[in-house]
Amino acid sequence: MPKDRSSIRVLVADDHAIFRDGLRKLLNSDQEITIVGEAQNGEEAIKLIAELKPDVLLLDLRMPDKDGLAVLEEINFDTIPTRVVVLTAAEDDRDVIRAMRLGARGVVLKQSATELLVKSIHRVHAGEIWLDNRMTAEVLKAFSKSSEAGPLSGREKEVVQLVGQGFRNKEIGEKLFISEQTVKNHMHNIFDKLGVSDRLELALYALHHRLIDHP
Repeated sequence: MPKDRSSIRVLVADDHAIFRDGLRKLLNSDQEITIVGEAQNGEEAIKLIAELKPDVLLLDLRMPDKDGLAVLEEINFDTIPTRVVVLTAAEDDRDVIRAMRLGARGVVLKQSATELLVKSIHRVHAGEIWLDNRMTAEVLKAFSKSSEAGPLSGREKEVVQLVGQGFRNKEIGEKLFISEQTVKNHMHNIFDKLGVSDRLELALYALHHRLIDHP
């Protein structure tokens, strides 16, 4: 069946042909996902990202020529719409932390249940972060030195929820009927209270402490 033009456009980058074949069959079964290209190494991945500008890149961390981390280092997220879900066979917290630092927005273990991979694509495409609870805790521990949080006001919790859903300050202001400057003031207070230094740390904190919904 032909897929809707508004479907999520996915580029797969993995050096194992059998694994790519499995991913293709899995993702083709979802009517909201379209695979627009496949890369078998990091160099191919970088070329196809620039050419295809996919919505989501499924990126294996272990590839020849350039590994997934090297690919992340070369991607300019300010000029393309692509969000990255990292695929890894090993639970190496150091690589996961570095991948998140470099701009990845999701991490999925290759041995995870297939429905989790599909769900991660939808969530990351929607602007959210996807990590399992253990990895979230480890990444948060590496990112933030403060573990004691001051109490958030009701409005601050609303702002945190919207940040976790991927909205920017202007969009948050529109949704809450407040000015962008007021949102910035809330963000400053939230950062101070939670001991985080940027939006990614805030989203991770909110995810780990269940300030936003993430089954």
